[in-house]
Amino acid sequence: MPENVKIVEKKPIPSGAIMLYGLPDVGLVGLIATSYIISELDLDEIAYVDSDLLPPVVVLHEGLPHAPLRIYGNSNLIAAISEMAVPAAALHPVMRTLVEWGGATGTRMMISMGGIPLENRQDIKEPQVFGAASSKDLIDILRGKGLKILKEGFIVGPQALTMRYCAERKLSAVALLAQSFYNYPDPEAAAMTIKTLANITDLKIDVSKLLEKGEEIRLRARDIMKRTQRELTRMDKSQEYDIPLYV
Repeated sequence: MPENVKIVEKKPIPSGAIMLYGLPDVGLVGLIATSYIISELDLDEIAYVDSDLLPPVVVLHEGLPHAPLRIYGNSNLIAAISEMAVPAAALHPVMRTLVEWGGATGTRMMISMGGIPLENRQDIKEPQVFGAASSKDLIDILRGKGLKILKEGFIVGPQALTMRYCAERKLSAVALLAQSFYNYPDPEAAAMTIKTLANITDLKIDVSKLLEKGEEIRLRARDIMKRTQRELTRMDKSQEYDIPLYV
């Protein structure tokens, strides 16, 4: 693991679990979805990420300090979440450390959730969710579950690095990417992503409360979205609109 990033374990780490990644990105889709899952399943904080590459920030919950990038879990699920945008310069070592740690703890699959920016998102009532995976066998499984595959294109940001590092290490990884607003929190896209997650795993989560609180979530997440947008610009997130050239 990179020497300047370490994961501090607070409780026993389950083996053979699914690991979710919900870091701030387009529409905060992954962050909203993962935060909701953690809340609904009442997951415990089991570890956190410590690094000088991250801003000197603590998050206060009930008056107690917590690291902004934390890991929650139970016996069969691990979820990494950050309540601040990971600086673009820190993204490579942070994601590499998370993937290596997940592999070392025996995680059976890593699933990153995020958004695909869509210009006419306001005209779409139910955003579609697309899938990508680290191996052809996983692609076939996703297709068998009825999931549309993102056949061509670019993925930029945390999801891209999760897929890349998992593929390099022969670890099972899936990316679930929902059509979403680029620079507005999108709880509806997060809800569709959770529904898709339930379809490809045995995780069952009722998203009705998430949809009911949509406007409240949008208001509360505005500042995180602004800071995330600055980091997305540094990552050149606009590349996701491009189509790669295969000759």
